[in-house]
Amino acid sequence: MANQQSNSGNPSVDYEYRRKKNAEDMRMQVTSFMFMIFLTLVAFIAVAGDFDKYFVVPFILLLAVVQLIFQLYYFMHMSHKGHEAPALFLYSGALIAFVTVLAFMTIVWI
Repeated sequence: MANQQSNSGNPSVDYEYRRKKNAEDMRMQVTSFMFMIFLTLVAFIAVAGDFDKYFVVPFILLLAVVQLIFQLYYFMHMSHKGHEAPALFLYSGALIAFVTVLAFMTIVWI
């Protein structure tokens, strides 16, 4: 079962379940979208605020990672059941990319 659907055989019950589930999903997407807009505004304020670049760059990267997680879980529906295999490949690719970048940065710095 990829997603938990009500299949009672009664069309009105099934319709109400889907309607309620879709409303809940839309509410979560709108909430996460507003939060991501807020994070973007915070990043712009950090840049415009004349803070030290050694604070601003890691701070913006942290905000980017938070936004990436929100996009994966809410806009790409990785929080739903049935998406375990794509999530495994996505996280494996991210881990390999991180280790590769870290290895090349270490080689260059030495």
